[in-house]
Amino acid sequence: MSQNLSEQEIIRREKLQQLEAAGINPYPAPLYPITHYSQDIKKNYSEETKDQFTAVCVAGRIMSVNDKGKVMFVKVQDDQGIFQLYIKRDEICPGDDKTYWDVITKNGMDLGDIIGATGYVFITKTGETSLHANTVTLLAKSLKPLPVVKRDEDGHVFDAVTDPEFRYRQRYADLIINPDVKDTFVKRTTLMTTIRTFLNSRGALEVDTPVLQAIPGGAAARPFITHHNALDVPFYLRIANELYLKRLIVGGFDWVYEFSRNFRNEGMDRTHNPEFTVLEWYTAYKDYFWMMEITEQLFEKIAMTLHGTTEVKVGDTTINFKAPYRRVSIMEAIQENTGIDISGKDEAGLREVCKQLHIDVPPTIGKGKLIDEIFGATSESKYIQPTFIIDYPVEMSPLTKKHRSKEGLVERFELMVNGKELANAYSELNDPIDQRKRFEDQLALMERGDDEAMFIDHDFLRALEYGMPPTSGIGIGIDRLCMMMLNQPSIQDVLFFPQMRPENND
Repeated sequence: MSQNLSEQEIIRREKLQQLEAAGINPYPAPLYPITHYSQDIKKNYSEETKDQFTAVCVAGRIMSVNDKGKVMFVKVQDDQGIFQLYIKRDEICPGDDKTYWDVITKNGMDLGDIIGATGYVFITKTGETSLHANTVTLLAKSLKPLPVVKRDEDGHVFDAVTDPEFRYRQRYADLIINPDVKDTFVKRTTLMTTIRTFLNSRGALEVDTPVLQAIPGGAAARPFITHHNALDVPFYLRIANELYLKRLIVGGFDWVYEFSRNFRNEGMDRTHNPEFTVLEWYTAYKDYFWMMEITEQLFEKIAMTLHGTTEVKVGDTTINFKAPYRRVSIMEAIQENTGIDISGKDEAGLREVCKQLHIDVPPTIGKGKLIDEIFGATSESKYIQPTFIIDYPVEMSPLTKKHRSKEGLVERFELMVNGKELANAYSELNDPIDQRKRFEDQLALMERGDDEAMFIDHDFLRALEYGMPPTSGIGIGIDRLCMMMLNQPSIQDVLFFPQMRPENND
């Protein structure tokens, strides 16, 4: 990366040299004996408990300095928040030796530096709980200035840096100056912990399956391709973990789940990232009706854990995750929103409907993708409150069991919330002969030019031939779920390090 330094960066490097010349290590050994954190002190300190705060050691990043001459008020930010240090020259540097004061605090200390301090806690005349420091130690010199943000007297940001190019590319700096960003990712972890607890308490087993796969199966998507040198064969980054989890059901596990990091070589927008997280689970002896009920329970639990209510604010809309959710067949949904009944139409008839609705579709896709295009263009965005779109045509769902009572359909649902798909679930196809025929139909679409059609996974077919019990499975987009539950407008806001175009370093 280019080292075209700004004037401030040059000054900071000069200070670094001054510190080293004075015999001060600007990057000392990592062990520093922290005893307290900011919010713990603020929450627990009082006149009655002050004896517990006479020997306190804290550390954090300097966020502001108020220099009063012989006294400095320094705001530092630690893992929990902002805390004030009261630093008095004569106590830091007793006697005539003012070297440390001059080099560290007066001339060497910059916003962004990481320091440690020891002392006792007290309350200032302005009523702020602070640490009266008796030692200050530089723990890491910051060579790059932080972006300027405006804070109130308590250190809370009220004029944040909002430039997405900066925020997503330099997430480390974004986390420092925009504390709400950190809160989003803490809540993301809470969300995932809630899911794990929910599933584990019901007997599910968390597992790991391969990321490098010989066949990119389990979804209709374009894969990333790599090469294994030792075996001299191509491998694919997984687009889904479905077929491996179902192999485990064949092997005798009744309920398995995985938070799967998936990769799809497709476009990027505010709801799509080429690397993303999906939760999938598969449960033997269950069907998609059971899956709808437990999905409602899970989403209700997540909302209550994060917000204390089932009502969640998403932009200007309030979404209520209280069960039960409405159920509408995909054919009914399309007819409900277009007035057109597409049930029973062949590919030519569906192309005519697309033409009538002004939906451009490529000639390479078949009947299933055409129905998907019609639903996406006319109906998907209309379902704001949680709604199960159910009973899809067999052509749209090559891994799904045929409907037990409706010819030409399969037992599948997608959960729509705020106009977006959050979950996709089936009664799983466990007939190996039917599954082979469905794979062969996908191969025919691939030969027509559909680069998202599924490969034939012969090992998975072999597994099915040993016998897989009746099973229901689901995939839930964790990143989209976080967007919705945490009221974030873009998938980049719930990913620590989203993919971006290469940086121009000229």
